[in-house]
Amino acid sequence: MPVAALSQDSGTQPKQQKKLPDAPAKLPKVPADKTRGLEFLFGALKAAPDETSAKHVEARIWAIWLQTPSDTVALLMTRAKAAMDAQNSEVALKLLDSVVKLRPDYVEGWNRRATLYYLRNDYARSLQDIEQVLAREPRHFGALAGLGMIMQDLGDEKRALDAFRRALAVNPHLEKVPELVKTLTEKVEGRDI
Repeated sequence: MPVAALSQDSGTQPKQQKKLPDAPAKLPKVPADKTRGLEFLFGALKAAPDETSAKHVEARIWAIWLQTPSDTVALLMTRAKAAMDAQNSEVALKLLDSVVKLRPDYVEGWNRRATLYYLRNDYARSLQDIEQVLAREPRHFGALAGLGMIMQDLGDEKRALDAFRRALAVNPHLEKVPELVKTLTEKVEGRDI
């Protein structure tokens, strides 16, 4: 699909019903070794026996993703979140642009900006940022779920289903995604006889 076809009017007001997975407000402490910690946590997430356990593990994964060695980036991210919470998307966008320029290796800068673009109905830019997130962290279930939501909004149910399935393969405890997969499976692949 051509990128031009995905362009949306970024001046429109955000839709209130849209909500991508977001990091929890209170984050637990995480180990210094990010890679080993993430490998362990992704295994624990798949094996979590219940929703409560899964949410705890998910919060620890978000905590690792949100860590940055840069105090400047941490401050910019805090201010961008406050601007987004206050629905001041112009300020949030400028702050997040600074984050990805300062630390292009920082996955959560790209992810947060993808979320902002999505909320502004700028799907082309959101998809570009999601691509950056997944290139750096292919298991980013928030970005995968966001990709599914965009594809669904664009009417590409097959690609939406694929993205939602990939998100569930990483995090089987995502809210509402199993229902979306079930509905889309019936539409895309038909019902079992």
